[in-house]
Amino acid sequence: MRDFYDVIIVGGAVMGSCTAYWLAANSDFDGKVLLIERDPTYATSSTALSAAGIRVQFSNKVNVQIGQFGTEFIRDFPDLMEVDGDRPTLGYHPGGYLFLANTEAQVRILRQNHEVQRTEGADVVLWDADRLKWAFPHLRVDDILLASYGNSGEGWFDNTGIMAGARRKARALGVDVVSDEVVGITRDGNRVTGVTLKSGARVGAGTIVNAAGPRGGKVAHMAGLDLPVEPRKRTLFVYDTADTPEGTARVNEGRLPLMVDPTGVWCRPEGRFFVAGGVPRNDIPPDYDDFEPDHPEWEDQIWPALAERSGHFEALKIVRSWAGHYDYNTFDQNGIVGRHPEVTNFIFQNGFSGHGLQQGPAVGRAVMELITYGGYRTLDLSDMWYERIAENKRFLEQAIV
Repeated sequence: MRDFYDVIIVGGAVMGSCTAYWLAANSDFDGKVLLIERDPTYATSSTALSAAGIRVQFSNKVNVQIGQFGTEFIRDFPDLMEVDGDRPTLGYHPGGYLFLANTEAQVRILRQNHEVQRTEGADVVLWDADRLKWAFPHLRVDDILLASYGNSGEGWFDNTGIMAGARRKARALGVDVVSDEVVGITRDGNRVTGVTLKSGARVGAGTIVNAAGPRGGKVAHMAGLDLPVEPRKRTLFVYDTADTPEGTARVNEGRLPLMVDPTGVWCRPEGRFFVAGGVPRNDIPPDYDDFEPDHPEWEDQIWPALAERSGHFEALKIVRSWAGHYDYNTFDQNGIVGRHPEVTNFIFQNGFSGHGLQQGPAVGRAVMELITYGGYRTLDLSDMWYERIAENKRFLEQAIV
């Protein structure tokens, strides 16, 4: 490890690893990069504990575009991440997403979102209850007013694989990766100048990138900056059913999608099992080290919603469960990307509110462009600027799962 780096990235999960990769892979960038991760096992990282989905069904066009690029990135992953002949793949499962609406307010949101998605060329269709029942016969649809289904460009994949592949490639391209924790950030006026590590080391920086996930608010505070990002716990349950509906669909070669019920409960196939989750009724920020699954959530919220939606989900058995953290943007549940307006060599890459895994490739490339070129060259993420917080201009994302 050197005494000074042109770019120090705080957080080595998917956001930080993808940013490091894009910087190292770009011949126009000739600086040195340090990637710092506090947990070398990544056991409690949001990336490793996520549901590993990717979709284009968002309410804002930039999030649709990010999802579209993410699918391309997954497709090209073996070529991009090849190291010494090893070409990693991500086991992409093109299952699609299915959003269900049973109130007029939900219908209005689905239709508004669909207009945005179709304008951006997303392969998404709207169905009435009859078409929904034909496509997925296992569902009870008497209360459904409208459904939105992704024909292509949506699914799930290897969450740790995308992080590990990007990090390994970045290292092969010259990025220094260390297992340590940033405990302090130094400033000289309106410039950050370096970091202090838990090990006692002090390292100078030309630019600092905050990719610390749920701890992003803490990292910003070390630099004397405010960031409305905090952890929110999400429990995932893997369950078995005696009468699986997998293979009964009349679309997508029989594959079932990730279904988002009007209650907010969601489920999708996971091998021979299913995985499900939802939004806790008491959705408060947990302690940073609290990863205890919320077991009552299964009985109180998730199982009842699943059983109501399909007879195949009435008799279920929990196989395992775990909890992870969203890096939750309390302001508008959308990513915060870009330079601080005053401390301009401090860059945010935070607050993706559960979408960071799928958005890491595009956001990492965008941050690379900011550092290398001073502006965006591919996707324009300027709507995600930090300034909107100070100006109280919400860039609300309605399609939160």
